[in-house]
Amino acid sequence: MSRPASFDPETFLPDALVESIRSRAARVDAENAFPEEDLDALREAGYLRLLVPKDRGGAGLGFAQASVLQQRLAQASPATALAINMHLVWTGVAKTLRDRGIDDLAFVEEEAADGEVFAFGISEAGNDLVLFGSDTDAAPGPDGSYAFTGTKVFTSLAPVWTRLGLHGLDTTSPDAPKLVFAFVGRDERVVTRDDWDTLGMRGTQSRTTELHGVVAPAERVVRRIDPGPSADPLVFGIFASFELLLASVYTGVARRALDLAVESAHARRSKRTGLAYSQDPDIRWRIAEMALAYDALPPQLEWVGHGLDALEDHGPRWFSYLSGVKHRATATAKRVVDDAMLVAGGSSYFSRNELSRLSRDVLAGAFHPSDPESAHSTVASAWLGPLG
Repeated sequence: MSRPASFDPETFLPDALVESIRSRAARVDAENAFPEEDLDALREAGYLRLLVPKDRGGAGLGFAQASVLQQRLAQASPATALAINMHLVWTGVAKTLRDRGIDDLAFVEEEAADGEVFAFGISEAGNDLVLFGSDTDAAPGPDGSYAFTGTKVFTSLAPVWTRLGLHGLDTTSPDAPKLVFAFVGRDERVVTRDDWDTLGMRGTQSRTTELHGVVAPAERVVRRIDPGPSADPLVFGIFASFELLLASVYTGVARRALDLAVESAHARRSKRTGLAYSQDPDIRWRIAEMALAYDALPPQLEWVGHGLDALEDHGPRWFSYLSGVKHRATATAKRVVDDAMLVAGGSSYFSRNELSRLSRDVLAGAFHPSDPESAHSTVASAWLGPLG
């Protein structure tokens, strides 16, 4: 597999910017606020244009590089990284299609370069079909437009998005049912509930979004496909971009927890032995276990990212690779954070402790698609074939 030229993450996410974002993370979490300052600083740094090609005003990075940067950002503020992820997902979908000679989402790249903020309007309460079905009504207009009515949940970037990529079900056209993917703007037909009061990842402000006939013009309707599993490149692009970038965020959380555990082990001193806990065999074993688990993640993300960038053809196995890396990243991050709290001791149980916040943030990983059940089902099918 060919590798793109190396790059310096500092160029796109300088240390000073990382530290300023980290300095605000606790306050954002405590106030259950959206990190406006983080978004402004990242926009100024060109971070929202990472995956946009250079000829359209972006940085022209690949997935492997964006993964490294999202890991780095998550070490400063998991919630900020997860919120920005949803914008990057759509620019990643546009890149996936364009790399394969399909330029249907050129407007996403152009508008992202112009400063528009894209949000992800796919999740619906109780809809375990996710990309393969929708409870949102997509009513066709005579001019090729669609009006969407329904409720989307976990809409990250809720206070600030200007473009919402979403899907709905057309049940009235002659060839119905058709699953419709489109992009809408924010107007009076979109209601954002102020209902994001969660255990962790509070800065994402992933509020519920009510759609009351909001219209996507014909030129922003990008797919009409049959419901159910699909080989359409758009579906693959969404799945690939979402899973890889999501896994990157939680890998960053794991790295930050490991670093904090190491700092704590050096700083804490045993009253019994007089030695730093970094000299305690049990603590050393625990940190080694954490490191062994964490060290497996970045190479997996690199392999998947480079595979996407190089247009490798793994056929349907791609879905097991992508859901697998997401599942391993989120499950490993949870385990590493739990162990980091044990290393740090009782002080980590106080809400003012960064590990306390990470312990809450990392819990969200299990709820993102692919959830553990879906990931295991996908991998089982890849190895055993479909259920009879």
